[in-house]
Amino acid sequence: MKWLFSLAFACVTSFAAAIEAPNIVLVMADDQGWGDMAYNGHPHLKTPNFDALAKEGLRFDQFHAAAPVCSPTRGSVLTGRNPNRFGCFSWGNSLRPQEITIAEALKTAGYTTGHFGKWHLGSVQKASPVSPGASGFDEWVSSPNYFDQDPVLSVQGKAAQFQGDSSDITAEEALKFIRKCAGQKQRFLAVVWFGSPHSPHQALEADRAPYTELPKKEQNFYGEITAMDRAFGRLRAALKDLDIDENTLLWYCSDNGALPQVGANGGRRGFKGQIYEGGLLVPALMAWPAAFREPKVIQTPCVTSDIYPTVLGVAGVAVENQPPVDGVDLMPLLSGQERKRDKPIGFWATPNKGIGTSSKTWMADLLAAQSRGEEPSDPARVLPDAAAIGAPASTTKFPGHAGWLDWPWKLHRIENKQSHEVAWELYNLATDADESTVLLAEQPERVPEMQKDLEKWLEGVARSLNGEDYKMAEKAQGSR
Repeated sequence: MKWLFSLAFACVTSFAAAIEAPNIVLVMADDQGWGDMAYNGHPHLKTPNFDALAKEGLRFDQFHAAAPVCSPTRGSVLTGRNPNRFGCFSWGNSLRPQEITIAEALKTAGYTTGHFGKWHLGSVQKASPVSPGASGFDEWVSSPNYFDQDPVLSVQGKAAQFQGDSSDITAEEALKFIRKCAGQKQRFLAVVWFGSPHSPHQALEADRAPYTELPKKEQNFYGEITAMDRAFGRLRAALKDLDIDENTLLWYCSDNGALPQVGANGGRRGFKGQIYEGGLLVPALMAWPAAFREPKVIQTPCVTSDIYPTVLGVAGVAVENQPPVDGVDLMPLLSGQERKRDKPIGFWATPNKGIGTSSKTWMADLLAAQSRGEEPSDPARVLPDAAAIGAPASTTKFPGHAGWLDWPWKLHRIENKQSHEVAWELYNLATDADESTVLLAEQPERVPEMQKDLEKWLEGVARSLNGEDYKMAEKAQGSR
């Protein structure tokens, strides 16, 4: 059974009170690091459309993924919560259907909702409790994981063959939805999640052309980013052509830090899969002309978990009995009403391994089965038991690598899975962006306080993981 949280309208933040609730377009790349942008100084990449928005809109220079891999970060966007709270530890883990999503929340305010592209938070079969449709999306053209040229995608649960570049296809399917909503004067949420530049890196010849002097591997990787840039440019141009760009909040980011070997981490330590800044820092841009007339660079640390509370704030939606949210509403910060975020950012990469999800194989199987009039019921692909709460997690031991970012300080807690011995590291990111100089001894007063705060947060995450949030919500609803 899906837990239902009652929803109520709230006043929009004072900054945006005079602005009508906007359309929302949330765009995300797959495996694009902070440095994989021309505007961030990449020596080879050509990203003219991203560069244009970086000059004209809001550019976030300290924007973080909530996790150093894909599925958890995507879960943080939909819920505003650290993904470990609902057991989405690594790639291939799903949402829990008990979670309230940004799509479900916005639907209470009259929004029509759509998901297009990579899902990777459950199944794309219609019967699944964690499909896009079961998670609040009215329309969806989705893939269970990353996808490349000529993909088979799930159109509301029915497999369909598409032709062309994956980014172009994703943008076009989103635009069909956006054009329809605009024609009906219908406010909308469009979640547009590209499958690029994830491996296997199969760029079109035309997209490789600007990079022919480079090794083939780099040609394909950069070519996929160029294709994604083109598709993003089409999205932005269409919003203008439809005359809805003025009051559309367009927000772009990636799902984790840079890939090793081909990706650019901007000189930070680490890559995808790591809690160091190179694994978490991602490019991020925003446009909302009705609210922000002038370009602005945001240097304050932000995180993908901030998207949920920020969007609900501008839409005037509050969730009654809202479970703990790790993100913050960024509008006071973006508008200049506040100078810094009002709470630190927590990260926690557990030792849990990812789960393989082959879009190419799974979608080919689905297409073949449906053409025979069959509907596959493999539990690994439908996830009928996604709501199950596993064995209780410890609320005193937290294996893996956790981090606590309270700018400019970042504390690392690294617990051995077997021995549970804990090692600590502290860095000043303002003076040590590559996290190379440990400052534990130099900060004897700061360290104990940060350690206490981080472990208190970890305990709260573990309690959420154990299902306590759902029990509290159920109890609150039962007492009404």
